[in-house]
Amino acid sequence: MNCTFCGQCIESCPTGALHEKENINDVWAKLKDPDTYVVVQTAPSIRVALGEEFGMEIGTNVTGKMVSALKALGFDKVFDTNTGADFTIMEEATEFVKRFKENDNLPMTTSCCPGWVRFAEMEYPESLAHLSSCKSPHQMFGAIIKSYYAEKNNIDPKNIYVVSVMPCIAKKYERQREEMKVNGLWDVDAVITTRELARMIKQANIEFDKLEDQTFDNPMEEATGAAAIFGVTGGVMEAALRTAYELITGEELKKLDFEEVRGNKGIKKATIKIGDKEVKVAVAHGLGNARKVMEEIKNGTADYSFVEVMACPGGCIMGGGQPIKSSKIRMTTDIAAKRAAAMYSIDERSVIRKSHENPILKEIYKEYIGKPGEHKAHELLHTHYTPMEEYRI
Repeated sequence: MNCTFCGQCIESCPTGALHEKENINDVWAKLKDPDTYVVVQTAPSIRVALGEEFGMEIGTNVTGKMVSALKALGFDKVFDTNTGADFTIMEEATEFVKRFKENDNLPMTTSCCPGWVRFAEMEYPESLAHLSSCKSPHQMFGAIIKSYYAEKNNIDPKNIYVVSVMPCIAKKYERQREEMKVNGLWDVDAVITTRELARMIKQANIEFDKLEDQTFDNPMEEATGAAAIFGVTGGVMEAALRTAYELITGEELKKLDFEEVRGNKGIKKATIKIGDKEVKVAVAHGLGNARKVMEEIKNGTADYSFVEVMACPGGCIMGGGQPIKSSKIRMTTDIAAKRAAAMYSIDERSVIRKSHENPILKEIYKEYIGKPGEHKAHELLHTHYTPMEEYRI
């Protein structure tokens, strides 16, 4: 199969001979440059895996220590990609509702996994119209940082260097796609993995386990429980449904947990009742399962309206940039289940659990972007895809 840069080969290499292309030195250089304003953002999955690099139990939530470590490394601002995930849901749910009402290019598939997007571009170029046009959360957030945040704080966006800490190797590829620019500037300037962040912390001689907890910086520190579960297979679908339900019905959603799309089954299918309508959805993780769903779409046999796809089995929590466990641990421990439980726990304990109720988003849309899905939103937060038929086998 053509390479999608998912990084699962690194995770499974029995000799440890494979590794990601490091960007640590690039980030260190920018941190030492007094003329560069260096902003870091961290994906949902990082906080439930980073501690493993410092001897902590699998699935330990180390959000506070992670933020402390990043501030100690010298980043000017430490933001949460979960806020970017809330933006993604605002745009994606709006796009889905419009397509659903107009019966246009259904099923709509998610687009936040760059490994999956590249797979679709190479293997199913004739079906690209089904993909949501939304950028992934960290790309959206990078665009917001270099526009809204820059203007708000009188910073020249050319002097802002955005670093994304991701569980994913494919994000390194995604960030350098030409489509990921606004006004000639990259949304994101560097991507480092969970493992690379751990190396930086060790290089700085920071005793991670002894750090006091700190919180993300204002004004972008507010994120919802819906955003947290982006890191788990089914999480993007569940987060989107929480918002889509209220957009379609105009009524408050009482039961927020969509158990039907949770769990590690390769392909999960469900029919969700939204008002007087039935919405058929599917969730696939692992590219073998993605192929099965895409064959249905290609052949016209799919009856879904909305599909979530993640390239890595288990979702981002098991991404190619996450801590690598020994074969013994992999055989005796359900790593994905432990990390997923931590993600769902963050959601359950969140004060706000629907993306459209995030007060920071409300403020930014009102002051700067306008309505989801309209001109400014498309300029900053949406993209397009490129058929890559020459790569097909």
